[in-house]
Amino acid sequence: MSNPHRSIRRQFLQTAAVALGLAGLASPVVNAWAQAPKWPSKPIKIIVAFPPGGLTDALARSYGEHLSASLGVPVVIDNKPGAGAIIGIDAAAKSPADGYTLVMSTSGTFWQNRILYSKLPYNLDKDLTPVTVFPSGPLVVGINDKIPAKNMAEFVEWAKKNPTSMGTYAPGSYPHMVADQTNRIHGSKIQSVHYRGEAPMWLDVASGQSQIAVGSYLAFNAVASRGVRPIGVTGSYRSPKLPNVPTLMEQGDTAKLVTLEGGLPLVAPAGTPEPILKRLADEAVAWSNTDKAAKLRETFAIPNKPKNLAETRKDWEAEVPVWIKLAVDLGIKLD
Repeated sequence: MSNPHRSIRRQFLQTAAVALGLAGLASPVVNAWAQAPKWPSKPIKIIVAFPPGGLTDALARSYGEHLSASLGVPVVIDNKPGAGAIIGIDAAAKSPADGYTLVMSTSGTFWQNRILYSKLPYNLDKDLTPVTVFPSGPLVVGINDKIPAKNMAEFVEWAKKNPTSMGTYAPGSYPHMVADQTNRIHGSKIQSVHYRGEAPMWLDVASGQSQIAVGSYLAFNAVASRGVRPIGVTGSYRSPKLPNVPTLMEQGDTAKLVTLEGGLPLVAPAGTPEPILKRLADEAVAWSNTDKAAKLRETFAIPNKPKNLAETRKDWEAEVPVWIKLAVDLGIKLD
């Protein structure tokens, strides 16, 4: 007869051996999971490629405050203007892809700089990846109030007979492209003057140092009572703040450039983990639904909201080639 106690003991030892074996196999996975760094565990930095005071800076700071409250870590805004946003973008491109460094700039500096500059210190396709795009809304075309023009066509005719400069907030920016395209189509000689941001650009239009500029509603509105008058807006719809000012499209301008609505992309170094990119984009969507974000959009006359990561990538793939083709067609080189 077999000994029942010995059989039970044998089964126990076999079960224990199997359990220990499985534990040994699982321990590296468990240890790796336990050792995986928690994100975020330290401050997050958002580089803004423009000076304080403009739309890019305002959106970055508002989003950063929301992100800090949601994630429980400080979010630092680091303004790095200069060189057509190359300085700020380069700093982000060369940062670790760990979710702790992001950069926000204008769509043109991400999408068109690869054409406008013969050589960049980074590869816009390989070194960076989009998180979301903050819409900028219709941009205002404003002129010095002493100029006797009521619309863009009348301004162009005036510019053909008078020395004229257009203020831009950076080389290769949207107003720079508009000035160049206007010259090519109408034979005018509008000179582009590049500023470090919107505030000094609009101040010079108000003083008459420059005659025209294109920029955000809020920056324009800061000088609207000091000698600057709107004659149009860009994009496919009128500005909610300037409902009586027709778009350039409505004024008969059929150029593709003036129909497009740019934005302010939030971008991360390529290789940033997918869950982090998704969380950052989701937080932008969550921020956009807050009362504070709604007030900011209302102030800047921006009706649209940022999108999640999947929708952003879809728009990126569809829109970037259009912007790049415009830069190619215009043939502008900044170096």
